[in-house]
Amino acid sequence: MSLPIVVAITGASGAVYARRLLSVLHHCGYDVQLSISTSGQTVFQQELGIRLELDNFDPWTLVPPQVEPGDTALAKTVELNHAQEPGTLSYYHFADFMSPMASGSARSAGMVVCPCSGGTLSGIVNGTCTNLIQRAAEVHLKERRKLILVPRETPLSLGYIDNLRKAVEAGAVVMPAMPGWYHGVKSLDDLIDFMVARILDQLAIPHALMHRWGDDA
Repeated sequence: MSLPIVVAITGASGAVYARRLLSVLHHCGYDVQLSISTSGQTVFQQELGIRLELDNFDPWTLVPPQVEPGDTALAKTVELNHAQEPGTLSYYHFADFMSPMASGSARSAGMVVCPCSGGTLSGIVNGTCTNLIQRAAEVHLKERRKLILVPRETPLSLGYIDNLRKAVEAGAVVMPAMPGWYHGVKSLDDLIDFMVARILDQLAIPHALMHRWGDDA
């Protein structure tokens, strides 16, 4: 049985990346432990028109029950992962410090904060956690597990840049939501999949979401 992947959604712009990431992980058979901040809830409402009820959460408001017709990239990715059935999606309230992800004794295959707000970044790197998401990220750092932060901010203040430096020095992978354009972009979905693909690469998950540089056309 594979270890779960922790996914956290916070209040930076880029909710669409989180939704796509969750869909890919789920349909490819990976178990996910999910937490969402109140600011992440607000961003989902503003950017995607999706109302997330954090106190009575239905995970399936974020993940389509089946691979949508025409989504060949995801269908091929499912095949590459030899997924026989979808993974589980377990939700934990941001105030629930009794959840598994709050303890280093509960193992995981890594954690992704996507998108990662400036406040979340600051709480993680300065050790001032105020919610489950920041605590879980601290756990991944102290246990030397993969922690991927996906910030989305521009321009950057000196304080923000310093926090990014601290995150890298502490062992996190900082992956700003800066999609490339070299892989034959034809739609917004291609840009979304570029970022999700790079996250999957960090988790060593095979995929067919983008055309890699140097690959034959």
